[in-house]
Amino acid sequence: MESLTGTGVALITPFKKDLSVDTEALTRIVNYQVEGGIDYLVVLGTTAESATLDKEEKKLVIDTIVKANAGRLPLVLGIGGNNTKEVVEEIKSADLSEFVAILSVSPYYNKPTQEGIYQHFKMVAQASVLPIILYNVPGRTASNMLPETVIRLAKDFDNIVAIKEAAGDIVQAMRLIQNAPEGFLVISGDDMVTLPMVLAGGAGVISVIAEGFPHQFSQMVRLGLERRVDEAYKLHYEIADSIDMIFEQGNPAGIKHIFKELGLCEDTVRLPLVNINADLVSRLSAFVKKINGKVVA
Repeated sequence: MESLTGTGVALITPFKKDLSVDTEALTRIVNYQVEGGIDYLVVLGTTAESATLDKEEKKLVIDTIVKANAGRLPLVLGIGGNNTKEVVEEIKSADLSEFVAILSVSPYYNKPTQEGIYQHFKMVAQASVLPIILYNVPGRTASNMLPETVIRLAKDFDNIVAIKEAAGDIVQAMRLIQNAPEGFLVISGDDMVTLPMVLAGGAGVISVIAEGFPHQFSQMVRLGLERRVDEAYKLHYEIADSIDMIFEQGNPAGIKHIFKELGLCEDTVRLPLVNINADLVSRLSAFVKKINGKVVA
């Protein structure tokens, strides 16, 4: 899965002030990623506020991204949930013709055992005609998909090809890299530890901050993959402060403000998310001006 190496971004869903999907802004954002050197796009992940989108809106988002992308970058579709039967049915009914893989989050809220997680993804793998990227994000799901479970799945199902690992635990990530079958990709799901994971043998990242600063972040990942460590870390430390800031008051509220600063979309989010406060607005705005070397209208 060479197309999943490097920098992917979890695209936001831009909303107008009336909370409707802003397709013109979404088109601008896709073009911004392509022009910034991003390697692939993830559609309808958590960052897309997909939990707040109805079926018609999800189709609108997919259609808009596919049209705007025009085949330029590989596309990954987010399909996951905590109702295994429902996830399987969605995979079987989805039009997957424009996508190279599915990103599927570990079941949230239910807090399944490791065997429950295994059985869930067994059903997902058997239902899918596309490769599967597992997504481990304990901070959102309330359960950690352990390396032993991931490796078991990777060995048992040929179409489970990668994991987006967002436990924030570099040791856990290194155990995955060390013990996973040959060709299985360990992808960072945590922007702050992306570079250490890449240098340890990871395949890249599915990122949020890279949406705002695609050139800088994708170049950092490329330098890391090329083992140009000093150059890569220079870029990491230029961006690092913004990573903490964009998640400080909820995702994607932080990254949406960066997009507003860049003139790409409004910073509107849907409840239960709310806009970031004035203090964070000031700090993020200052960071955007600093990294771009000018005020971006």
